[in-house]
Parts: sequence; structure tokens; C-alpha cells
Amino acid sequence: MTEAMTDRSRGSIFFYVQHLLGIGHIVRASRVAQALAEAGFTVTLVTGGTPVKGFPPAGVNHIQLPSVVASTSGFSALADGEGNAVDRAFEENRTRLLIDAYRAAKPDTVIIEAFPFGRRQMRFELLPLIDAIEDSVPRPILLSSVRDILQENRKPGRDEETLSLINQHFDGILVHGDARFVRLEETFPKAGAFAEKIFYTGLVAPKKPAPSPDRFDVVVSAGGGAVGAGLIRAAIDARQILADHRRWCVITGPNLPQEDFDRFAATTPAEVTIERFRPDFPSLLVNATLSISQAGYNTVCDLMQTRCRPVLVPFAAGGETEQTERAERLVALGLADVVAEADLDGDKMAAAIRRADARPAPETPPFALDGAAHTAELIAELLSKRKAG
Repeated sequence: MTEAMTDRSRGSIFFYVQHLLGIGHIVRASRVAQALAEAGFTVTLVTGGTPVKGFPPAGVNHIQLPSVVASTSGFSALADGEGNAVDRAFEENRTRLLIDAYRAAKPDTVIIEAFPFGRRQMRFELLPLIDAIEDSVPRPILLSSVRDILQENRKPGRDEETLSLINQHFDGILVHGDARFVRLEETFPKAGAFAEKIFYTGLVAPKKPAPSPDRFDVVVSAGGGAVGAGLIRAAIDARQILADHRRWCVITGPNLPQEDFDRFAATTPAEVTIERFRPDFPSLLVNATLSISQAGYNTVCDLMQTRCRPVLVPFAAGGETEQTERAERLVALGLADVVAEADLDGDKMAAAIRRADARPAPETPPFALDGAAHTAELIAELLSKRKAG
């Protein structure tokens, strides 16, 4: 038992997450962190992106590092919260703050979200963190936390670098998915080399929510919103094409540029509710019959808890493959309709809405949705084995 453990704690967990563009990473990490806290762990969640209202939830210790986001000059470049390019002094300060937070937490377990499969932009602080972990006595368990489908089209040599880091430093890979839906080796072919370290947790869906007091038949959502203007525009155009008089709610996302939000607010019919963000988004879906959204991990998990018919527009700019892969698998299971981002307009969206409305409401999918709670169980087992061994 370490100094961080008390009679009321099953252990201390230090959980790092960095979101750069959307909000999916911090939403999933917050759900896992909350489940860990509810299971009796002392959790410190360290975040490094732009703060998002409602995440992490109450009851989780939270450390906010100076914010960085993906620079407009390219996804591999970083900018600070004011839009300035990140320089060496900024990196050194963040690294110092991160290492200090780790040492103060004295964790039994460290979880690093995405890395080493992604977030290579953050190596300036993550490699020193891993060095600090290796120098610790006792050394905590080090785990990587990844979604079920990884980005493909990686640059040559990246997989070998990832494999080397896993073999040298990581004790386990928490794959937040169900092997019956997709296996890690399908998007990371070298996964067989560390098969004994892979733990499938199930999808990290929220607890099944109660219906919201606000009732909408159609919910349009654009995730974080940074790249969602086209989806919103096509959905609103489709509503007009279909002369659809159902109750609509459009959630633009907190990162939609202000000029786009103002334009939608000024031109959308008054009977359509437009909001920037709804922390009760899963509760809105309970009442809805149709959802129009991207195909991000968390949105799909929210949808799988309801009988809402999804129309998905997978984010595919810049060679992104993850959302398209997820959407195609859901279509194959008869659980969604899809409009390709490249084909997005009002007519294509209207056709997809017609198809979705003609389908029966989906049943609960045949894969595990309790990934947050199961993550807590897996970590408890790993700590127990270490203590016994």
C-alpha cells in the first residue's frame, strides 16, 4: 500500500488526457474517471486542452495544465489558449507542472490517454513523465487508454515506435471497445506483438439517462463544433426540403466559430432551437426519434443507449479514417444511415433522413456498453495481482 492509499481508497490513479480539436477525448476520460472514483479509487484527472463545461464531473480531483490546441497551421502543430504557437519555454513549463502533479499524487496506477498510439505532439511532456514513472519506487502500473478504432494511414515508422514504447514501458492497453464489434489489430496490425497486454473494457457509454424535460423529435449535433458547420447547414437545408415540422434542436458545439453560430441563429426558423452546448445531450436523445451527428466515439455510445435512429456524417477531413470505419460497421449491422462528408448537402441529407425514418427503431446492440465500470474492475484486478505477486 502506497502513501496515497487510505482505508477509504482502493488506490490512487493519475489519469492524463489531452484533447486538441474536439471534446471526445475529455468526455470519455471523464466517464472513466467518474467510474473509478465511484469504485473507491482516488483519481487525479490531468487535462491539457481548452476547458469544457461539465467535464470532468464533480468528485474527481482535477488539474488543468496551461491549455494547448491544434494549431490552424496544421494538426501536428500546437497553439496555446490565445492562439500563439507553443514555444520551448511553454513546453518546459507544462512539463514541470505535469511532473510535479505526478509526484504529488504518488499514484499506484498511471493512465495515459491515446499515447503512444496517438498524441505524438505531446511527447515533449509525456516522455519525461514516463521517465519519472520508471524512476519511481515503487513504480506504478502504467496503462494506455485508447478508443476501439485507431486512426489509420499512419506515417512509416510510427507503428514501430509505438510498439517499442509499449514493450519498454506499458503494463497494459485498455481498449475501450468490444472485440465483437472491432478488434485492435484491425486498425493497429502490430497488436499481436503485445496481445497479452490488451484488455477490452467494453464501450464507455454513459449510464442510461432519464429523459430530458425538454422534448425534441430531431437532435442535430456537431460534437465539439470546430468542423461541424457543414453538417449543421445540410441538416437545416434538409428540414426545409422535407417540410419537416417535427421539433428540432441543433447543438452546434462549443468550438463552432462565433460567426457561424451567429449566422445559424439569425437564419434558422424560430421553431428550431439552436444551442451551443447541452451537457444533458444523452437525455435529449432518449426522447428523440432521429439523430443527425458525426460518428465520433462518444456520440455513438450515447446513441447506443437509446432507440433513436442515427444519421451519421463521419469526419473525414485530413485523411481521418476512424469515424468512417465506425459508421460503416454500424451500417453493416443495420444500426445507422450515413452521408459521406464529401457528398454533404441538403438533398443528400434529406434522402438519408427519409431512409432512417423508414427503418424500425434500433434495438440495444449486441456489445458491451459498461466500459467505464469494467475499467475500474480491471485496474483493481491488476493491482491485486501485483500485491499478491
